[in-house]
Amino acid sequence: MSIPVPALDPNDATWRRPAVTPTQLRADAILAAVLFVGTLFSLMLYQVAGLYEDPAPMWLSLMWAVLITLPLALRRRFPNTVAVVVSVAFIVGGELHVPELLICNITLFMALYAVGAWVDNRRTALVVRAVIIAAMLGWLVIAMFRQTTDPDALEGFSRVGAFSPLVAYLMIQILTNLLYFGGAYYFGDRSYASARQKALLEFRTAELERERERTEQQAVALERVRIARELHDVVAHHVSVMGVQAGAARTVLDSNPAMARDALSNVELGARTAIDELQKLLHTLRESEPVDDSASTSASTLGLNSLDALAADSTASGLPTTLEMIGEPREVPGLVRLSLYRIAQEALTNARKYAGTAATADVRVRYLPGAVELEVANTGSVPSQPRAGGLGHIGMRERVDALGGTLELGPRARGGYLVRARIPDTEAPPITPDDASTPAPQETAR
Repeated sequence: MSIPVPALDPNDATWRRPAVTPTQLRADAILAAVLFVGTLFSLMLYQVAGLYEDPAPMWLSLMWAVLITLPLALRRRFPNTVAVVVSVAFIVGGELHVPELLICNITLFMALYAVGAWVDNRRTALVVRAVIIAAMLGWLVIAMFRQTTDPDALEGFSRVGAFSPLVAYLMIQILTNLLYFGGAYYFGDRSYASARQKALLEFRTAELERERERTEQQAVALERVRIARELHDVVAHHVSVMGVQAGAARTVLDSNPAMARDALSNVELGARTAIDELQKLLHTLRESEPVDDSASTSASTLGLNSLDALAADSTASGLPTTLEMIGEPREVPGLVRLSLYRIAQEALTNARKYAGTAATADVRVRYLPGAVELEVANTGSVPSQPRAGGLGHIGMRERVDALGGTLELGPRARGGYLVRARIPDTEAPPITPDDASTPAPQETAR
């Protein structure tokens, strides 16, 4: 199942917080209703307590309660508008002596918090909150000025001294409001940053999940290619040999029964060998536990030491083949061994198909510094219209490319066909075509 990835990276400057969900809107509506009921209860308590000598009439207080609480139901959808409405209602309530000082402070805090938490345009969020906070502090300064200039106000606080009880009280009011507005500002920003960080984590998680799925799909595709390549190499070679031997047996069946018997024996041997290799391949595919490098590449243990038998089989099938080892033999990784064997096998199979009955083949293995080179050259004819997209050539190139090597394919100037593969050792860097000791012949598919 494909994992959806957000279209916009949260690190992008144009990132927007996800839209408000119906669940969040319902929660805000319930909260606004609860705060409205709490405001009514608080109004009655403050009215009984006699907060103001001349409080606002009850009908006005009820209208004020609606404006100070119910807009919070839309605080996430329209945070700027809600913050402005609640702030204006807060100041109007204070000027008209609405007897409520508890819930209104909570609603103003939540409105300012929502601006910082939900406005995607951070410059707008900054300006709106700065204007509201400045207006509130200005109103506070005006109210304090009126109280200090009114001799009848704050009768319980002495005005004597540079740092009188009245001054201490006023400083407490200023510090309280600074902490109040600073907290609303800070926690709103932190909420927005937290939402962005959460979105970033979800984005990265989805990316990693999709990358994992992509890697799994690539692994499956590569495994299919590997299996198809192995089956092609096994079946094409042995069936080709069996066909040649069966044709030879049919030709000499009456004139030379002993030669026909030998040819049929080779057919039987080829069939047994093919079945044995297929069984080993299927056994590897059935294994559920991870396997080592050599086992993971093939069910077979074929390698460079099997080239003698391959050359002998090719000779017995009607294509005289010689094998030559050049350089000091050394241990070669299993994947390299198998790939070189399969390339030699495919090259000889193609030579038997297209080179003609009088063709011969030479197989050379060169142990070079940091690399092993395989060269299969045959005499005879080359198809005038080679078959494009042959699976054999594709398989050889895939094997060599997977190991960082180079492959040369094409007809030789003096006749015949050449296949040369050079594969580096595991500790050696991939070898480029410029490193090749022999110029690359023109490649022709067959």
